Amino acid sequence: MLKPQLAIIGGSGLYDIGGLEVLEERHIETPFGEPSEAFILGRLEGVELAFLARHGKGHRILPTELNFRANIYAIKSLGCQSILSVSAVGSLREEIVPGHFVVVDQFIDRTQKRPHTFFGEGLVAHVAFANPVCPDLCQKLTAAAKEVGVHCHEKGTYICIEGPQFSTKAESQLYRQWGADVIGMTNLQEAKLAREAEICYSTLALSTDYDCWYEGHDSVTAEMVIATLKKNVEMAKQVLKKVLPQVAKRKACSHCRSLSHAIMTDKSLIPEKTKKKLDLICGKYL
Repeated sequence: MLKPQLAIIGGSGLYDIGGLEVLEERHIETPFGEPSEAFILGRLEGVELAFLARHGKGHRILPTELNFRANIYAIKSLGCQSILSVSAVGSLREEIVPGHFVVVDQFIDRTQKRPHTFFGEGLVAHVAFANPVCPDLCQKLTAAAKEVGVHCHEKGTYICIEGPQFSTKAESQLYRQWGADVIGMTNLQEAKLAREAEICYSTLALSTDYDCWYEGHDSVTAEMVIATLKKNVEMAKQVLKKVLPQVAKRKACSHCRSLSHAIMTDKSLIPEKTKKKLDLICGKYL
């Protein structure tokens, strides 16, 4: 049975990986419900990987409707040690031109309705999240992007909003004042849950347009955004092909031990039902 070490989560526009030798389509059940879609397991550039279309086939799942816990739990169950997330974003900085890539290193949370932890039900854990992504994965993504000729920003703060509506101009200006660089609707919960699951996580953000703060934003059409998105996705596929062999060679880092000092609850008081439910996530510590 194929046991991939790496998972790729594809966002808007990235519904498959070109050149992937598909070996299996696997449906995975989790204690948190169904993932967005069946996982595509295969081999690319000699690397075994799992691919998940974040919004499902045909892009049918709203950001708020995404079952983030099921998605990350399923990736953990596959044995993956790293996640590369690819996402379309709006730009909050003039220097992040539509078509540019950003390797995100920080997040701001503006969501309100989403479960973002595996814990609860009698088991409390607090993981460190000051640095929410894996610096080693980020470095490798940045190097790969530059090698294939993409204009890539090495750092950036991603503000995650609830959606599905885009921001008002007042909100967009506020986010710029806060120091956010790009805006999206999905990646923060993935990063939090990946940290709890002790999986290294990194985001490659694809700028499709300027957010509504930009003076010329009103002249941007859906066709222009879609055209930029298509170009971005094709370049992102090249970046992934380039980075995969490097990711496959990497060793586990400190994020793979993030729960070692995080569990606060007296082990004798944790309900057996909760222990069973979270055995994959933290059973080795209980």
